[in-house]
Amino acid sequence: MVEKTRLGVTELIVNPIGLGTNAVGGHNIYPNLSDETGKEVVRTALENGINFLDTAYIYGPEHSERLIGEVIKERGNRADVVIATKGSHKRVVDKMVHDNSPAFLTQSVESSLKRLQTDYIDLFYIHFPDQDTPKAEAVGALKRLKDEGKIRAIGVSNFSIDQLKEANIHGDVDVVQGEYNLFKRGAEEQLLPYCSENDISFVPYFPLASGLLGGKYTPDTKFDDGRAKNPMFQGEQFVRNLSKVDQLREIAAAHEAEVAHVVLAWYLTVEAIDAIIPGAKKPEQVLNNLKTLQVRLTPEDIRKIDLIFKN
Repeated sequence: MVEKTRLGVTELIVNPIGLGTNAVGGHNIYPNLSDETGKEVVRTALENGINFLDTAYIYGPEHSERLIGEVIKERGNRADVVIATKGSHKRVVDKMVHDNSPAFLTQSVESSLKRLQTDYIDLFYIHFPDQDTPKAEAVGALKRLKDEGKIRAIGVSNFSIDQLKEANIHGDVDVVQGEYNLFKRGAEEQLLPYCSENDISFVPYFPLASGLLGGKYTPDTKFDDGRAKNPMFQGEQFVRNLSKVDQLREIAAAHEAEVAHVVLAWYLTVEAIDAIIPGAKKPEQVLNNLKTLQVRLTPEDIRKIDLIFKN
């Protein structure tokens, strides 16, 4: 039996291992995705105790929400699923801009409800801040939608600490999503402490650093996607990064687990983090992510992992 966890002070009770769904219908993110495989990924998650699905308007765009809506409709048990989605992207002629205005966020929630075929969204995030809208005003629009029962919890994503403080001036922000992993620990300086102090749940994205923390790459691995231009995956820095990952193998072996499971388990020891949302392109990857729950890191493991990646 999986021990569920609460997101911050919300009424959302989730498996600590959720599912990031940018590879479910995210044809604008990954080439050669199969919609049927994507739906099978979601089915596998739900059938094996994962109840926290993280999607967004921009995955597709719109298509990820539609596929998730279809799977939940066919299952017929909406109350068992915690759906998080995000909005802020607006198409203007041939480019995307961000809009946090109350009118646009309200419209975004209504559109997501239709695509997801549901009458409420458990957690709605402002996906990215815009330049113009006062953040308290943007969150105020989501508070009204919460009061109407259209959303159950309010999130912000990719906000700086100053934007978060402004957004949370009335204490209405429940969840923050941001980039955080063992290689990118900037959130530890201000975001994570602020979340802890204010009972806000922090959900990290890119927890495995685009696969770098998965323990599967060697110095000879070649990339033909966005990683090919990412400094973390190039030259000496790539070799140094792999050397750090190699130091996790001994800990993983002691727990009869994979490196990725140890990394994901470490995040769940961080005070502000209640749940994580690793992605999956195939059903078997969903089942593999769940093995994280079998890893019980010792205080010494936690300290050692922290030190390896401290610099």
